[in-house]
Amino acid sequence: MIYLKKKSEIALMKESGRIVARTLRLVSESIVPGKTTPRQLDALAHRLILEEGGIPSFLNYKGYPATACISVNEVVIHGIPDDRVLQEGDIIDLDFGVIKEGWHADGAWTYPVGTISADAQRLLNVTRESLYQGIGKARVGKRLGDVGHAIQKYVENNGYSVVREMVGHGIGRNLHEAPHSVANYGRPNTGEMIRDGMTMCIEPMVNMGRPEIKILDDGWTAVTVDGKLSAHFEHTIAVTKEGVEILTTEEG
Repeated sequence: MIYLKKKSEIALMKESGRIVARTLRLVSESIVPGKTTPRQLDALAHRLILEEGGIPSFLNYKGYPATACISVNEVVIHGIPDDRVLQEGDIIDLDFGVIKEGWHADGAWTYPVGTISADAQRLLNVTRESLYQGIGKARVGKRLGDVGHAIQKYVENNGYSVVREMVGHGIGRNLHEAPHSVANYGRPNTGEMIRDGMTMCIEPMVNMGRPEIKILDDGWTAVTVDGKLSAHFEHTIAVTKEGVEILTTEEG
């Protein structure tokens, strides 16, 4: 059952989202090629979330061992922070969730580590824009298939592939709640009807090569089967009769 949020509840989620956005910005600004490790970034994210009065959503969620999911290069999503040193030319996906006053928000952004190749930068640009293509279809009276179709069409028209096994989700009092599948692919006018008060995470995961992924032996880390790069961008949004609002932002 989808829990439709009141404006006052959306406002509380927006405060959690502000912390997510601030944490993403400050952690990304701390990356130094040839020096920084994902484990250091995870520790910084943890401290930043706590100093804002938040609680990390991911830590110990279904046994996940860290505050952040940090995915580098061919890692699609759910990378466990480790001690590898980030190198010039890498791309890094930072993904955090925050709980504050009982309400969750979740966001992710893929960043260049120093100077990256033109091909890698194009992947980031297309994936980021596909997120906004999807958000643009999130309106009361539309369906989730409209959101997924907009993402898929934009990505595939640009020569990339959309990951099918991992999707976005509803969010609120729980990190994952109904609607449980906010897919990054689909057909127009299909799927769950979008209603006033729905809150969800839209998060395209886009591969430079084939769409297939595999899960490593740690049970979390998802990588591209062909070893090619993958990018991931995510916002928590609220849809009301007034329109769509991005909650994972430091603005307003």
